[in-house]
Amino acid sequence: MPQQKKTRGGSGSIWRWMGGGLVAFWLLALSIQPVLGLAYRFSVPRSTADIYINEDGTATVEYTYVFDNDNNADPIDAVDIGTPTTSYDLDSVSGTIDGQPVESIERSPYIDPGVALNLGNNAIQPGATGEVRARIGTVRRILFKASTQEAEPYASFQFQPNYFGSEFVTGQTDMTVTLHLPPGLEPDEPRYFPPQNWSGPEEPESGIDDQNRVFYRWQADNASSSAQYTFGAAFPARIVPASALLTETPRLNFDWENLCPILFCLGFAGFIGMSIYGGIVGDRKRKLQYLPPRVAVEGNGIKRGLTAVEASILMEQPMDKILTMILFSVVKKGAARVVSRDPMKLEITQPVPEDLRSYETDFLAAMSNETPAAQRRELQDMMTNLIKGVSEKMRGFSRKETIAYYQDITNKAWQQVEQADTPEMKMQMFDDAMDWTMLDRRFDDRTRDVFGPRPVMMPTWWWRYDPTIGGGIPRGTTSGPSVSTGGNQPPQGVSLPSLPGSDIAASMVTGMQSFSGNVIGDLTAFTGGVTNKTNPVPKTTSTRSGGGGGRSCACACACAGCACACAGGGR
Repeated sequence: MPQQKKTRGGSGSIWRWMGGGLVAFWLLALSIQPVLGLAYRFSVPRSTADIYINEDGTATVEYTYVFDNDNNADPIDAVDIGTPTTSYDLDSVSGTIDGQPVESIERSPYIDPGVALNLGNNAIQPGATGEVRARIGTVRRILFKASTQEAEPYASFQFQPNYFGSEFVTGQTDMTVTLHLPPGLEPDEPRYFPPQNWSGPEEPESGIDDQNRVFYRWQADNASSSAQYTFGAAFPARIVPASALLTETPRLNFDWENLCPILFCLGFAGFIGMSIYGGIVGDRKRKLQYLPPRVAVEGNGIKRGLTAVEASILMEQPMDKILTMILFSVVKKGAARVVSRDPMKLEITQPVPEDLRSYETDFLAAMSNETPAAQRRELQDMMTNLIKGVSEKMRGFSRKETIAYYQDITNKAWQQVEQADTPEMKMQMFDDAMDWTMLDRRFDDRTRDVFGPRPVMMPTWWWRYDPTIGGGIPRGTTSGPSVSTGGNQPPQGVSLPSLPGSDIAASMVTGMQSFSGNVIGDLTAFTGGVTNKTNPVPKTTSTRSGGGGGRSCACACACAGCACACAGGGR
């Protein structure tokens, strides 16, 4: 048959990593090398890709491909496979064809970085099927320091499995991709990134493999071997050496003959630099948008019956404010007493009152932990469950109409407080509707305006919120009866103060600040940890393009850390 002028895929990477903020490094290398090749045409009915993150911070990558060579194609005499980074050991690469060692292994002349498995006499003939296995034993520079909402430093990576040029491969592939994390992790410690461009389920299968590694596994029977899929995960950095975590820009290796395309891309450097700052601001704002997108899909009618806390979720109010609302709620119900604000410590009433809502029970369970890190982790879980619950309740209802409905309740609550005839009545109305008045984004200013400088007797439960009042009374324990058992009346000998109205707002705002500083920590980071589960940040889409007689490949990896295997072509 006549010879065709063919190309095999080049490769490149766009790296982006995040450590303490969003920093982008844009690297682009185009490699277009036309060569005289053969008419390759095949399908890949089944493939697997496994990446193992090792205890020393290196990675091992293993592939299995079942090739069905087309009846009218030429033999598949070699297979090119991209490597995640340029820092790999060629001596660690091995491969087999139908269980037999391949004839030779070399650096791929067409994919950089990549390797070529030369099949030799075991080339897959037209109309035949062959199974190729490849193992890249040592890959370095794959882990990055991650910016996470966890109490300890995390390492992260992204992995884009090898793929083949769409001009060579046909049909669908039953594809399985598995990320094996380092040994020694507890199942609840690592995190996975939602896969990018993936045709299968977003949530992976997870478990412990036979090497005592936590794994995440994605499988789809309708995947494409010419598509670019990106997977990733993060785990506590203590598992690997600190020296294995990258914090600087990866070096770019390129051929000088490709300098012109690179210089052309650098022409956008000014624009990109200006975009970075906007990306940082946008990233912080995005982390605070914790409601899942489906809540924004408008339905019909108002969802009545939400609590003030649930309404605050619908309004996407700051999480430190929402948690403070829950704190006031459990204190008012006699379920807890603030023992200390710095550090924030609660004394839990035993037995716990029966009229608590599920999120209030979860709040108390979280706050019963001894360390802020454990409290923070469980509070994030509590907020995640609360958001999911509100999302379910809002199914089919109009978010816009519902928010307007609860804003009207808030305004009416304030009107009742403002119209009360006496300071005592004002405080009574304020106490009864405090959860709704707190929905007002101007709560502190409005409280000062309504009560003014005149002294106001504090609510009967205030001694449980202000440790300077209750500090002199005997304290119970979390395992025994609490002093708050028996109603809202303060214990004998405790007198409630009369405070100026402005001090009421100041005390409540101080409580919110104490909660945020001592338990939540960084508000954006705390909220981002919830957003990752309820409204994950969309991943940047990978692209593949070609020009002239060749092809180029660009991996776009966006997360806390990034390392992609980007490969194209085939023989």
